[in-house]
Amino acid sequence: MSERESMPYDVVIVGAGPAGLSAAIRLKQLAAEAGSELSVCILEKGSEVGAHILSGAVIDPKALDELLPSWREDGCPLAATPVTENHHWVLSEKGKSSFPEFITPPFLHNKGTYTGSLGNLCRWLAGKAEELGVEIFPGFAAAEILYHDNGSVKGVATGDMGVARDGEHKGDYQPGLELHAKYTFFAEGCRGHLTKQLIRTFALDKGSQPQIYGIGIKELWDIDPALHVPGRVIHTQGWPLTKGANGGGFLYHQADGQVALGFVTWLNYKNPYLSPFQEMQRWKTHPEIAAILKGAKRVSYGARAISDGGWQAVPKLVAPGAALIGDAAGFLNVPRIKGTHTSMKSGMMAAEAAFAAVGAGREADELAAYPEAYEKSWVYKELRGVRNVAPLVKKFGDKFGTILAGAAMWSELLGIRWPFTMQHKPDNESLWHASEAPKIDYPKPDGVLTFDRLSSVFISNTNHEEDQPVHLTLKDPSVPIDYNLPVYAEPAQRYCPAGVYEVVGEGDDLRFQINAQNCVHCKTCDIKDPTQNINWVVPEGGGGPNYPNM
Repeated sequence: MSERESMPYDVVIVGAGPAGLSAAIRLKQLAAEAGSELSVCILEKGSEVGAHILSGAVIDPKALDELLPSWREDGCPLAATPVTENHHWVLSEKGKSSFPEFITPPFLHNKGTYTGSLGNLCRWLAGKAEELGVEIFPGFAAAEILYHDNGSVKGVATGDMGVARDGEHKGDYQPGLELHAKYTFFAEGCRGHLTKQLIRTFALDKGSQPQIYGIGIKELWDIDPALHVPGRVIHTQGWPLTKGANGGGFLYHQADGQVALGFVTWLNYKNPYLSPFQEMQRWKTHPEIAAILKGAKRVSYGARAISDGGWQAVPKLVAPGAALIGDAAGFLNVPRIKGTHTSMKSGMMAAEAAFAAVGAGREADELAAYPEAYEKSWVYKELRGVRNVAPLVKKFGDKFGTILAGAAMWSELLGIRWPFTMQHKPDNESLWHASEAPKIDYPKPDGVLTFDRLSSVFISNTNHEEDQPVHLTLKDPSVPIDYNLPVYAEPAQRYCPAGVYEVVGEGDDLRFQINAQNCVHCKTCDIKDPTQNINWVVPEGGGGPNYPNM
């Protein structure tokens, strides 16, 4: 018999991001409107709501307007900085050219959008959820999916606490808690470890393209007030990425004299010597970026993978007793570089389906009304119209791919549907062999504009209990040294933005070292490892980064 205690709810939500919180709020709104009771809880693995949330972010408030129409007058921090300027630069090593806005579709102009901290938006949404009676448990990581005897999802269990690295129970051991639900929503964000299991168990990706990803690396800077223009939004493409890699930079002038800046590298890059972290550091040395950062001070750092697959990579959204919402399913609009509004709306649609089902006395079946609502929604329409953008850029490169992508977007916007949908290839299959790839000579950090990974992780406030099982698990411990190292120069040493992976030793005494305590939970290793040998699982609840304003 399980020693774990259990708690019953109508709906359990895994993850207090924008999708999970929106779902919870919508469920409680519907219950209040109907005069009924509905129990909802959210599990959040971060030490607090927002601690693990990282995004640019420029946010389209479309879903927020639907969910909480008075948010602008209700203390929401996002309202502080509407977007006032929108720039798109194409960078060469020393110069730039501006992309004329008039040749891009209107939905890329950022009219009516806001820039701010997604973590702070989530903190505000959590307050609204709690006012409505949602129970939020930060610091509790959902570690296991529970199933009924008929195979439907019964809920989740949190991870045990107080387990030593060797598996022994420590003095403060506490078994996990089971949370049983009529419906369980998985809102873990990009590459959720339970979501991955759910998709595999129910073959939810059988009818979709493989999900593809980018790694976004972000910093916050306090800049010279004379250089700060609240609401100015800049995106870049081109330098420093070279052949075999795509991505781009962003720099957003936000509230309180800060800029949020960062660089996204699509994880289909080919050169195993490429380091997304180093590309981001190098990007800051461009004269146009460096000029904005003159005299500025870096105050925070973080990284997170992004689902780039779009419309054709959205899996089946429901399984018996479960639903995927938000970036767990991958609702990012890649050319708009926005997914918060689509994630929130997905949570709201799932909530409406679950509320109706619970009201009808159902449980643990498929919420068919949710994917039906999705296919009729503006989310579906928005994603479908840009479905070929990322594949075109990947296939034809930044210059010609961008031209073709622009043609695709204008065409779809004007109602001329492209008769085909381009396909994706898994990101872990893209690397060249190291023997065929040119090495990249990255400059050393100067401590002013550019920094090393360990000093960067330090300002992410990342912390894990050291004496616990390593949460970055290897299916075969021999693969990093015996296969990845000779074939790919062990790329984990470079794709991880937190310095988690190292090859140490000399000669025949080489060893693959995992510094799990540095992990910022970006999930890049789980995605990019060539043989899919690394399996990211949750550490003890509360571990990981503690982003204050990201």
